[in-house]
Amino acid sequence: MIPIQHQTETAEAAVQRDIQHYMRPGTLQLGSLPPLSLYVHLPWCLKKCPYCDFNSHAWAKGDALPEDRYIDALMADLESALPLIWGRTVHSVFMGGGTPSLFSPESIDKLIAGLRARLRMEPDCEITMEANPGTFEKDRFKAFRAAGVNRLSIGVQSFDDRYLQAVGRVHDAAQAQAAVREAADNFETFNIDLMYALPGQSMVDLQRDVDTALSFAPPHLSIYHLTIEPNTYFAKYPPVVPEDDTAYEMLDLITASTRAAGMQRYEVSAYAKDGHQCFHNSNYWQFGDYLGIGAGAHSKLSFAHRIVRQVRFRDPARYIDMALAGTPLAQDNEVKRADLPFEYMLNALRLRGGFALQEFMERTGLPMSAIAKGLDQAQAKGLISRDLGRVVPTERGFDFLSDLQEMFL
Repeated sequence: MIPIQHQTETAEAAVQRDIQHYMRPGTLQLGSLPPLSLYVHLPWCLKKCPYCDFNSHAWAKGDALPEDRYIDALMADLESALPLIWGRTVHSVFMGGGTPSLFSPESIDKLIAGLRARLRMEPDCEITMEANPGTFEKDRFKAFRAAGVNRLSIGVQSFDDRYLQAVGRVHDAAQAQAAVREAADNFETFNIDLMYALPGQSMVDLQRDVDTALSFAPPHLSIYHLTIEPNTYFAKYPPVVPEDDTAYEMLDLITASTRAAGMQRYEVSAYAKDGHQCFHNSNYWQFGDYLGIGAGAHSKLSFAHRIVRQVRFRDPARYIDMALAGTPLAQDNEVKRADLPFEYMLNALRLRGGFALQEFMERTGLPMSAIAKGLDQAQAKGLISRDLGRVVPTERGFDFLSDLQEMFL
């Protein structure tokens, strides 16, 4: 899960404010701050996929990636944000894209060293990097591991050449399997990304894909329903995809197969063996804080009396120039008090274990009365169960998650 979304960018940079602006009195009362994660966006990829609405930019082969200059911009961006997170520990780092594995292992080593020099990072900090099998070379993943990456997320999407072509991926099935083998040889924990409800996909085809993924004994699987997003090629030229009833059957197949393999569905699209849940994504879902650096990256940061969201400039060339000038922010907005219940529920209700009521109050600065009406409605419709301390989505609530979330608008 990447905090990058389509945004209309203004011509001017957001006002770069000092820490006193964020610390001034306000309407919220946050007694403590949530865990902090760092997201690093590396925006280039080999080819823009037709379903992708992330801030990714196709790299023309033959042209050298501006790796050093971009990392310099990332460090300048981070340094401009340090006063906002001063003294806080970073619990996880996630390098997303784009395709971060386009960057050389030497550049990733330089990047991680720069982060460690500027941040207080947990000794066992989870450091994830997204990788594309289309950028796979023998020993490349081993070099990323030596650079400090300790968790790899491989964007396989399918192990079937027909469906890889249908969704515009640049790798083939053989490359996908080779990449997963290399990851398994070099990482104690790694993730395989798959997609389902692909154009023309049958139940038999999906079962084969899931079985192939599970044959590698992955510690973590992320399996996403293909969604037609606005401002994508597929939105303009929609493919024929399985009917909704078939997609529900596919999800049942995925859930049963992963359960039989000893994996727990701990989030709507995430399955993991014990001890291998992704801390970084879990922090998003639990309304934790994250600082995002890089082109188009989003941040959510808490202070004693407010919660703010920031967005960096999207265009990579412009972002580099603005970050090096000390003005990387395109947007900087305080989250409205009235919006906080829905923002919290949008994430927390994705978790199989739900959320603690005390945590809602701690992370939003709001009283329980802010969500009491929505909770009563959801319980009456059988979408949640709750006791004095916790709210948990039911099976029905998981199946009708959008309806459940909308009760808190």
